Amino acid sequence: MNTEKRILVIDDDASITRLLKLNLEQINGYSVRTLNDATQAMATATEFRPDLILLDVLMPGVDGGELAREFQADPQFKKVPIIFLTAVTTKQEVSSRGGLIGGMPFLAKPVDIPEVVSCLEAYLGA
Repeated sequence: MNTEKRILVIDDDASITRLLKLNLEQINGYSVRTLNDATQAMATATEFRPDLILLDVLMPGVDGGELAREFQADPQFKKVPIIFLTAVTTKQEVSSRGGLIGGMPFLAKPVDIPEVVSCLEAYLGA
């Protein structure tokens, strides 16, 4: 039985998705799919069936908040944790709010891989 956790990373910055994919795939148990075009997010998620979504907030076309609402409105993704990635807030602001802004988990860019892994483990179970 394959128990790999599937992580979908959606960010318009290809260098960020590449960094996350390379690092998270080296962590035992993660299968990572990246997407740099948010307009294809629902189709990709339907095919990939992620256990968790890392989602950029500011992207051209469809912003992360709008996309998160679409995921949460879809019964097949309603329970899939979404962690926002953003350059709009600082690591200090995220930390001072317990990692939550508006009730949703956030990680500030530039991302710190150990911090990302810790957050993934918290939402997926270590």
